[in-house]
Amino acid sequence: MDLGILISGRGSNLEAILEAIGSGKLDARARLVLSNRPDAAGLEIARRHGVPTAVVSHRGHSSREAFDALVVARLREAGVTTVALAGFDRIVSRVLIDAFRGQVVNIHPALLPAFPGLHAQRQALEYGVRIAGATVHFVDEQTDHGPIIAQAAVPVRDDDDEASLSARILSEEHRLYPAALQQLACGAVRISGRRVIGGQP
Repeated sequence: MDLGILISGRGSNLEAILEAIGSGKLDARARLVLSNRPDAAGLEIARRHGVPTAVVSHRGHSSREAFDALVVARLREAGVTTVALAGFDRIVSRVLIDAFRGQVVNIHPALLPAFPGLHAQRQALEYGVRIAGATVHFVDEQTDHGPIIAQAAVPVRDDDDEASLSARILSEEHRLYPAALQQLACGAVRISGRRVIGGQP
């Protein structure tokens, strides 16, 4: 699997993915780490792992589609076949989704379909759920909506605040995301219409 990883910030899920590749747990080649923000800390993580990087600013474009067209061009130049969103803070358009149809994945800090969008951990606490978690899913045209590949449950403690719950969910994300990508890499999971065929890692 020739992987392109899109980031916007610190890159902790990126690091988990690259470490899994380095240890042989994920059968993939990281072809490019691309950020829409030049100061993203994850770019330095990519460089430390010897992975090529690119910055495509989201500013100054006439539309999301115009921005995504530039992103697609950079990914294709790098030989990318599968795209992993890892803390990428832009909503992607059909331009990117269609270019890598069935091969764009994302991780979200909630048990989708519950609590899509921003501040999922805060939403979970405000709603009073007893179980939160993380979801890896295929990306479609709706936010945090595509077919689910894998999920991990995280119990909510009585003394949790947003920071503590977020930290425990993030720890599960670091385990779940590389494992789900490996399922995709080895053909154990695939998308068929709105359904995912294959097992939970």
